[in-house]
Amino acid sequence: MQMDKVRVAVVQTDLNETGPEANMGKALAYLKEAARKRAQIVCFPETYPGPWKKPLDFSPQEELARAARENNIYIIYGTAEKDEREEDRENIVEVILTPEGKVLGKYRRTSPPGPWIYKNSRLWDLDYKEADELPVFETEFGTIGILVCSEVYLPEISRILALKGAEIVFMPAGINKAELFDTWRLLIQARAIENLMYTTTCQNLLGAEAGLAMVASPEKILAESWEEGVVVADLDLDRIRQMRQTSDVYSLPLPYRTKPGVLDEWRRVGLYKKLMK
Repeated sequence: MQMDKVRVAVVQTDLNETGPEANMGKALAYLKEAARKRAQIVCFPETYPGPWKKPLDFSPQEELARAARENNIYIIYGTAEKDEREEDRENIVEVILTPEGKVLGKYRRTSPPGPWIYKNSRLWDLDYKEADELPVFETEFGTIGILVCSEVYLPEISRILALKGAEIVFMPAGINKAELFDTWRLLIQARAIENLMYTTTCQNLLGAEAGLAMVASPEKILAESWEEGVVVADLDLDRIRQMRQTSDVYSLPLPYRTKPGVLDEWRRVGLYKKLMK
């Protein structure tokens, strides 16, 4: 039986560029803080705690699995792994651990085509290979989807996750948004509005830049911080489910601060098929 409410935490942290081993102590401390705040799911930034460059000779999984068990919490963490099809190339990977420390699943970044910015950059040094799957993950709290960073700019992949049942989508990000900050922030909320799902993000901090840790519902921004730390928000999943099942009837006062039913009543599948031809 799925629960009606869940408390999530997103972690915004200063990345130790000396290597993933150096991030583990801080990651474990953040997990304890999230647990003290009674979070049930916690998400770290893209490729945090790592690794994010070759050689991929370190895995945080064992330590984080132990922390998941000790804190009774779901953990979404970032790393990189060898591509299963081309072993000389790598995937950007998000891993979900259960409170029992088991791997619930993995999301491998799908967009854009590689190698993109990941080769010989300031932070990453990977021959990134895009993957081809958009999975969702079932938990007792509901259905979770994951995207990575600037995949927020592709509305169709968020919509696919929503149509597959995702009620919460985590979008951990890599680095400073720079001049894209305002549009990025707006898109996080837009993906929540148009898909009637909770959308979250957080990022690595590499210096004095403003970060973006945010949790958005289809109706409003629930929590937001530009600083380092753990950001917590309570999600009412029952409200999401009601909106998805409600007809869009214009009668004041409006029951929601967004349009219900857009995933069902508004979609003209026949029209889209014509356009795709």
